Amino acid sequence: MQLSVKDAAGVLSVSEKTIYRWIKQGTIPCCKISDEYRFNRAELLEWATSQGIRVSPEIFSGEVGSSLPSLAEALGAGGVHYRVAGSDRSSVLKAAVALLDLPVDVDRQFLFEVLLAREDMGSTGIGDGIAIPHVRNPVVLHVTRPAVALLFLENAIDFAAVDGKPVHTLFTLISPSVRVHLHLLSRLGIVLRDEAVKSALGERASEEELMRAFSGAEAALCPSRPVAAGGPASAPGPGSPAGRG
Repeated sequence: MQLSVKDAAGVLSVSEKTIYRWIKQGTIPCCKISDEYRFNRAELLEWATSQGIRVSPEIFSGEVGSSLPSLAEALGAGGVHYRVAGSDRSSVLKAAVALLDLPVDVDRQFLFEVLLAREDMGSTGIGDGIAIPHVRNPVVLHVTRPAVALLFLENAIDFAAVDGKPVHTLFTLISPSVRVHLHLLSRLGIVLRDEAVKSALGERASEEELMRAFSGAEAALCPSRPVAAGGPASAPGPGSPAGRG
């Protein structure tokens, strides 16, 4: 879906002036069509998440009754994993892939290589010690259901995160389609701002406590749609390029 400057400003909760400033700085992904700037929704939301820019909760309006999975459901599928070993980005990603509950026909080595290549394109470290490794084109995996695995690392590692801080917590996101991928990534980017979620992550709380915190934060996005307790959520910190407008 192609968005206008006005649409992009609404999605990112900033002014159009800020959007134009980011365009001039070359930091925001966009293209120019007939002298007008256009933004790919998928690229924009992924960029916002990686930069720690809050996405407007209004993008979730109208979701009631939709078939999109909740973040809680995806987290329930991916699970919470503690004391995950690894001395660098590569070994941690390999450990993450090994922990994922994937169909037997999914090539884990291929998934690992895709995740590593994605990091080489730009770190998924969103700041505050959190990274969200994910496949840019989720369809290539041919998975039937989405999963968000939460991994607490035994040792913090350098992930070239946006704020320069080492990463101690990973959310590995696997989706069956681009639509589901964007839905979960966007929600994760918002829910990680919730104080209860941040507290639970900081304390490395029990899986039950984490699920409760994530489910509560997600339910607040769409009060009319109940969220099953069983998954995490998202939200990067405020480290954005050039500030808000």
